[in-house]
Amino acid sequence: MDNLKEYQRMEAPTSAITRDVEKLEEKCGNLYEAITIVAKRSNQVSTQLKQEVDAKLQEFASVTDSLEEIFENREQIEISKMYERLPKPSTLALEEFLNDKVYYRRVEEEPTTEGEA
Repeated sequence: MDNLKEYQRMEAPTSAITRDVEKLEEKCGNLYEAITIVAKRSNQVSTQLKQEVDAKLQEFASVTDSLEEIFENREQIEISKMYERLPKPSTLALEEFLNDKVYYRRVEEEPTTEGEA
């Protein structure tokens, strides 16, 4: 479940850059479909990272922590900073999509009969 190392090694930009929409369109034939795929993958990446950081921070949780101990826990701060330095999930998802690392499939539409509306 350690996706952090994988995402740290990824060559994703940390700031916004202009993208060639034709490259996105080439990947699946439709720009809007490509954006939808990237958006769904971005949600998955965001959820994975959130679960991962929560699990790592849970190791430091204690029911008897005082207010001072919570603010002074250096390990928690370092873990949080490490995740904050990662590129945004949307940028990671876009890089995965452009590098053909995202699996997607089209759900074929079922033919409707004339009696159905």
